[in-house]
Amino acid sequence: MIATGITVEYNPFHNGHLFHLREAKSQTGADVIIAVMSGQFLQRGEPAIVDKWTRTKMALAGGADVVIELPYAFATAHATQFAKGAIQLLDAAGCSYFCFGSEQGSIAPFTSSLDLISQHRQIYEQTIQQAMKEGLSYPNALRKGYEIISSDTSVELANLAEPNNILGFQYMQAAREIQSSMKPVTIERTGTHYHDTELPDHPIASATSIRKSIFSPDSDDDIHSFLPAASFQLLNDWQEQFEFQSWDKFYPLLRYTILREGPGLLSEIADISEGIEFAFFKAAKEQPTFQSFMQAVKSKRYTWTRIQRMLVHILTGCRASTRDKITEPAYLRLLGMSEAGRSYLQIAKKKLELPLVSRAASLSDPSLELDIKSTDIYMCGVRPDASLSGLDYRTPPILL
Repeated sequence: MIATGITVEYNPFHNGHLFHLREAKSQTGADVIIAVMSGQFLQRGEPAIVDKWTRTKMALAGGADVVIELPYAFATAHATQFAKGAIQLLDAAGCSYFCFGSEQGSIAPFTSSLDLISQHRQIYEQTIQQAMKEGLSYPNALRKGYEIISSDTSVELANLAEPNNILGFQYMQAAREIQSSMKPVTIERTGTHYHDTELPDHPIASATSIRKSIFSPDSDDDIHSFLPAASFQLLNDWQEQFEFQSWDKFYPLLRYTILREGPGLLSEIADISEGIEFAFFKAAKEQPTFQSFMQAVKSKRYTWTRIQRMLVHILTGCRASTRDKITEPAYLRLLGMSEAGRSYLQIAKKKLELPLVSRAASLSDPSLELDIKSTDIYMCGVRPDASLSGLDYRTPPILL
């Protein structure tokens, strides 16, 4: 059976995701689609609006055949580590292809960009280091390094100013580094731009605009037309029991944690550096809302997303000493599967390069412990009672 891998967050699963999933299957002739999906906290440093099992149901209803959790250590990391973890999992799962959406729409420019950086590695890295010393954020420093080495070439290169292109480039770089036999495929992003905040007049909206509508109390926008029926129903089912999750909901917990820990202990948290813990502590004492907190601590040196990732680590208590030991995935955590996905796993099980974990209690691993801890903390925001604790131990893989 041919398997094609995709990396997703599905926050929530919308019509654009449905298009990408169907095209990935069609263009690669895949029998099954394997989705590596982030858990309760996401790469932009924020809680998912609904939990990973609800989003797994959305993925399976939309046509995914196997859903594997991207461990917390990679799901909440910068783009390079995020992509590395995802590609290693897809490779270990036996995928023949990996497919990503991009603004570019073709693979050749990404390959050319990888070759160019390889040829000019020294000047590229020196430019990045110098730019960061001058106060540029890491993404802007990367962009400056890329612009320097690409200024004199006539070969078509990937536009690394676009968000999906950046991730696609990281996926391809990770696959090259591990010498994966998977073939890359990209599908041009259609409809709205990744960062668009307004709902469009066509059925493919950005997840950003959908979430904005969900969280706008005075919004009369109907998001039904932008979501597959199953996704819309699952969001309604969630809302009947719980609230949609956001940093506004978690801010009291975050603020309490920052004030309790103080700058000394905050400095031990993953990604905290250069004294920003003092700014966090000051803002937590003074700012009543998450938005005002972020406005107080943001700077040119740190992107909004990078700050939010630090805050996720503070909330979950993820220390640098723990996270830095997790350099690559150690297991395939199964969240859900279709009948075709189950058949694939039965056939491929003996050939999988990592152990397949369907029960959290069956494996003792630092990365899995972080996933379990992050779920318990996420569920404290969903409903602050004991009924939702330990869900990783009590929730079996979903079978569609």
